Parts: sequence; C-alpha cells; structure tokens
Amino acid sequence: MSGIALAASAAVGAVLLAVGFVLGRFAARRGDRAADLDLGTPVERATFHTLHTASLAAPPLRAGLTEDTARKAARHLRSLLGTEALCLTDRSDVLAWDGPGESHHREHVMEQVAAILGSGRSRSAHTGCADVDCPLRWAVIAPLTGEDGVLGALVAYGSRESAVLVRAATEVARWVSVQLELAELDRSRTRIVEAEIRALRAQISPHFIFNSLAAIASFVRTDPERARELLLEFADFTRYSFRRHGEFAQLADELRAIEQYLALAGARFGDRLKVTLQIAPEVLPVALPFLCLQPLVENAVKHGLEDSVKACRVTIAARDAGAEAVVVIEDDGVGMDPDVLRAILLGERPTGSGIGLSNVDERLRQVYGAEHGLVIETGIGAGMKVTVRIPKYRSGVHPTAP
Repeated sequence: MSGIALAASAAVGAVLLAVGFVLGRFAARRGDRAADLDLGTPVERATFHTLHTASLAAPPLRAGLTEDTARKAARHLRSLLGTEALCLTDRSDVLAWDGPGESHHREHVMEQVAAILGSGRSRSAHTGCADVDCPLRWAVIAPLTGEDGVLGALVAYGSRESAVLVRAATEVARWVSVQLELAELDRSRTRIVEAEIRALRAQISPHFIFNSLAAIASFVRTDPERARELLLEFADFTRYSFRRHGEFAQLADELRAIEQYLALAGARFGDRLKVTLQIAPEVLPVALPFLCLQPLVENAVKHGLEDSVKACRVTIAARDAGAEAVVVIEDDGVGMDPDVLRAILLGERPTGSGIGLSNVDERLRQVYGAEHGLVIETGIGAGMKVTVRIPKYRSGVHPTAP
C-alpha cells in the first residue's frame, strides 16, 4: 500500500474514531436524560397506573348505573383490582361481567348479592365451583350505595381467599359509590334547572299570552298585514320559549326571542315603548343559560310602562369584554327601592314578586359562580340597570340548537 493510501487510511480511522467518540458521548448524555425522565420508583409508577385506571372508569359511572355504563367501567375496575374476574350488578340482575367464568358463575351471582342488599356490608364467600380449570374460587361482594341505600354490588373473583382483596374491593366499591352519587347530583341539578325554566315559562304564559293575543286582535281589521306579522312573531317566540330541551342557547337566539317579545310589547304599548339595541357582532355566538335574558327585558318593560303612565326607553347592549360578554339591560322607568330588590333576590318576597330576577340570578350563580350573579343598579324614580357578565369559554357549556 502506498504512503498516500496509508495516510488516507489513517485519516479515515481517526475520523471514525472521533465520530465514534462523539456518538458515544451523545448516547451517554441521552441515557442520562432518559434516567432524568424516568417515571419514578415502582411505588410511584404503581400510583400513577392506579390513578390513570380510575380516571378511565370514572366517566361512564358519572352517567349512573346501567348496563352500558357498567360494561364500560367493568374492564377498568378489574384492572384496578387485578382480579381474575369482576362483575357489576344492580339489585336484581348482573349488568356487566369482565373476565373468564361468566358461563357457569353468572347465574349464581345474584344469590350471593342478595345477602348484602339488606346489611350493606361486604362479605367474601367460596364460589363452590366444581370446574378444576376455573380460577374463580373466592368471591368478594361489596355493596354499591347511593342516597336510596344499596343500589347493587361489585363482585370481585380471586383464586383464593384474601383479606387484601376484601379490603381493596370494598374501597373500590366505595369509590364507585361516590361516582354514582355524583351522577345523582348531576341529575338533581338538571331537574332543578328544568324546574326553574318551568317557573319562568309559567310567568310568561298567562299574562303575556293574553295581552299579546289581545294586541294582535286589535289589528285584525285595521291593519291585517301587521296582525299577520305579529302572529308569526308570537308563534316563533312561544315556540322558542317552550322548547323542551337544551339548557344553553346562543346569545344570538336569546336576542332574537327578545326582539320578538319587544315587537309584541310594542303592539300593545305603541309609541310609549322606545327600544335601543347596541349589539357587538362578535359576542353573538357566546353560550349562556337558556331563557335568562328575556325575563330581565320583561322586568324592564313592566317597571318602565305597566307601572307608569309615561313613555319608557329600554336599552339593550351587548359588548365584548375580553374573556367575557357583557350584556346590559336598562330602563328609565319607575325603578325600585333597593331594600325591596334585595329581599326579592334573597327570596324573601311573596311568589310572583320579581320571580324573573331571582330566578336568573340564581341560575347564573349556579353555572358560573357567585361572582357572575346579576349586578343591579336602581332607586325609586331612577329606573333600573341590570348587568350580566357571561364567560365566553366555560368547560362543559355549549349552545344547543332548539
């Protein structure tokens, strides 16, 4: 080999040695970083796995105890306990089974569950299985409880009797019971909201409908075209107000219903009612509790016109305020004694006195927190100004089409 070839070989060898050295150092540094990014000790990793598995089981359980939710949760609960098999029941039947042995154990489950329905206490029992190849030898039956007592049971199967499994299954059953209680609270909250909306509808129904129809009737002969337009506005308004689903709506839909309401009120009061609208287009898609603005406008019309012989101007403004949409409803009517207003908002006035104000205030506080209740400025003879602040971005709050 020539001297040039030897020199070239030596140079290449040196380069390869250098590259190997650099790659080795790089790999070592990556190894160090990988060690730094380790999830922790075995105990920490086990804790993470437990929390992660529990988080997967929670969402279906928050919908209540049904065949569908039990089926979705059973696999994760079995993984959480590490048992051979697991099933969930209500008081009368098996809702879901995960693991082997269902074919010859399922029919005996409710016999074992019956023993804990009255006592509400966990127990363990031999399965009495005669199949030598079946790993399900012992069963731990733990009650699932709610406000109405025992709702069903969690049954965990093991290959042998174990005090650890008894305790673990009991704790998991308690955790499941908490999720079921939260589901019941969600349903209760929904029922409360529906009751509040029914109360608002009851307030709208008799008085407003009678006056609107009377106003429409007055135009049937003198101005048939206007009577027809008002009748269509009335039909759209009542259809929207009495829709049977949807806890939230878009601000645009609420304002449209208010526009229809004011058209009907204008037919009744004529030139005495002056309306000013100042709406920023960018806040129209914002979601807010269904039927929470119309009662405020109705209150403004009532105190501005029905309780006065003078003309009244109602101003409705909606503006963008960063993370919030701010809606202001103002009238220059007779106003109200602040002490009376305070009693209305506290629920200390007789039924029918300001039900719209107190109802809307309570709903806003329930949905967004106490800091988002109504802000009302008023005084006798000074009119009334009501401010509503609606967060634009709120977890779980979405508009629902009627």
